[in-house]
Amino acid sequence: MEEKKVAIEVKELEKAYKLYDKPSDRLREALGFAGKKRYKEHYALKGVDLTIHQGETVGIIGTNGSGKSTILKIITGVLNPTNGSVKVNGRISALLELGAGFNMEYNGIENVYLNGTMIGFSKKEIDARMEEILSFADIGDYVYQPVKTYSSGMFVRLAFAVAINIDPEILIVDEALSVGDVFFQAKCYHKFEEFKNVGKTIVFVSHDLSSISKYCDRVVLLNQGVKLGEGSPREMIDAYKQVLVGQYPVSGEGHEGLLDDKDIKAAAAAKAGNSDGKNVGAENSDTLKNPELLEYGTKAAVIEDYYIMDEAGRRCSAVLKGGECSIHMKVRFAQDISEPIFAFTIKNIKGVEITGTNTMVEKAFLESVEAGSVKYITFTQKIDLQGGEYLLSLGVTGYEKEDFKVYHRLYDVMDLTVISDKDTVGYYDTNTKIVVADEQ
Repeated sequence: MEEKKVAIEVKELEKAYKLYDKPSDRLREALGFAGKKRYKEHYALKGVDLTIHQGETVGIIGTNGSGKSTILKIITGVLNPTNGSVKVNGRISALLELGAGFNMEYNGIENVYLNGTMIGFSKKEIDARMEEILSFADIGDYVYQPVKTYSSGMFVRLAFAVAINIDPEILIVDEALSVGDVFFQAKCYHKFEEFKNVGKTIVFVSHDLSSISKYCDRVVLLNQGVKLGEGSPREMIDAYKQVLVGQYPVSGEGHEGLLDDKDIKAAAAAKAGNSDGKNVGAENSDTLKNPELLEYGTKAAVIEDYYIMDEAGRRCSAVLKGGECSIHMKVRFAQDISEPIFAFTIKNIKGVEITGTNTMVEKAFLESVEAGSVKYITFTQKIDLQGGEYLLSLGVTGYEKEDFKVYHRLYDVMDLTVISDKDTVGYYDTNTKIVVADEQ
C-alpha cells in the first residue's frame, strides 16, 4: 500500500509573546534603553509536532487559550513562529477569524477578486469560478454592497464560498462555521464530504464536538500551548472532557504518559476525594456550574452539590450518544420531610423540556427523611438524545398533606453536550433496525 504524501509538517513549533507590565517598558526596549529584562514570556505554543497527510481531515480541539488558532495562523503564514519549522505541500485556502483577508470598504465582488488574487489565481480563473461562489454564498444583491455593512452570517457565507470554490488542495477552517445558520452549516459540511471524497486535506478547529467526531479521521488535543495527544476522535474527545473538568493529569516534566488511563483514573479519584464519588467538593463541580442559574424554594432541603459522570466513572460535561451517564445530587435536609421527591429534567437550548424523571415516578424512594440527614442521589440512564447542547435542571420537592412544596429547585445548572456521529429526525434516536429484502 502506497504511503500518503505529507501535506503539512510541523516540528518543535513554538510561539512566544512578550508581556509587559506597562507601555513604557515596551517603548524602552524598542529604543534600546531597556537594560534589564522588563517583560515576561508567554508561550502560546510550546514544542508542538504535527504531521498531516494528504487527504486527511484533522480536527484540533482544546480549551480557549490552548493555541488552536495560533497554530493555524502559523501554518497559513499569518504569524511567524518563534522557533520550529512548518512545511506545507499544496495550495492553502484558509477561513480564519471573521474579517481575515477582506477589505471592509470593498464590496463582495471586489473581495472575491482580492482573495483569489492573494491565493495566486488570475482574473480569468476567478471569473470562471464567480458564478459558483455567488451561488454558494447566496446573499443576493448584498454582494454589491461594502462588506462592512454585512451581518456576521452574510460575511461568513461569502468568506466560506470563496475559500472552498477556488480549488484549494488544503482547506483550513477556524471555528468560522459557528456563525452561519443551521442550513448554511449543513451545506458547508456537505462540501466537507465532497472534499474528503476527492482527496483534499482539511484541518479545522471547532468547539462543536459532534462535528469533530463525525468528520475527522484524526484529532489533536492542545492545552496551554502543549500537544497533549492525538488519535481517534472518540479517544481525544474523551481526554478533552477530562481537561474541561480539571481531571486531566498534565505533567510538568515533558509529555510522556499524558494519556495513561491509570494516571487519569488516579487523578480523577484524587480530585473527587473519594473513589465512590460521594464526596464531591465544590472546587471541582464549580467548573461545570452555570453562574446565572435560577434557584428558588423553601430550603427545607438544599441541593449542595451535583455533577455528571460518564460510563467510565469520570465527571464530565459531554457524553457520547448511545452511552450511559449518571446524574448525581447531594442533598442536605434542614427539616424532617415526608417522602421527598428528587428530580431532574433535560432541556434543549431553546428551553423545550426533552426528558426527565423523578423518584416518585420511578417508585425509587418513598421514605421519610429526618433533619440533618444527607442523601446522595444517582440517576443512571442511556443517552439516546441527538447530538447537541442541552441544559440540566434539578429539584427536591414533596407533598405536605395535599399541598405541593418546592424545597429547592435549580434551573439550567449545567450544560450537557451530547456527541454524535449519527443524528436522526427529532429529539432522540429510536435506534431503528432496518431490513431491506427482495421478498418476505
